[in-house]
Amino acid sequence: MEIKNLLDTAVKQEIINRLNKLSPQSQRQWGKMDVAQMLAHLQVPIGVALGTHTVKGNLLMKLILPLFKKKLYDEKPWKQGLPTDKTFIMTGKTKDFELERNKLMDMVNRFTEANMVNEKHPIFGRLTKEQWSKATWKHIDHHLKQFGA
Repeated sequence: MEIKNLLDTAVKQEIINRLNKLSPQSQRQWGKMDVAQMLAHLQVPIGVALGTHTVKGNLLMKLILPLFKKKLYDEKPWKQGLPTDKTFIMTGKTKDFELERNKLMDMVNRFTEANMVNEKHPIFGRLTKEQWSKATWKHIDHHLKQFGA
């Protein structure tokens, strides 16, 4: 699997094009979120990089997960159903598809080196901007595949 750099404008456009293929009727291929919840879910880690969302995590996560940091942005696809921080969970919350898609597209467009304020991930530790970018692309790609886009 080729990991792309979300700081590249062509890669951003590719993500926007894939987001535009989604509809409120898009069905998940795995997991519990509906498509609008997934769009809201994707905003949270981007918000961490942009400094608009905070994640506390617990001590056990902070001790163990840094050992797996490279998996955030390496060439191997993420497994389905990985555990997630409770602030990223959107199931049980009704979300508006168009609103969430527009907010996510805006965040993808604002995802630039100049706008990235966090060099230290609250769970995984220090990340370069390229690592943040590749991890963010990989997360978006994972969930777009979840909904067939």
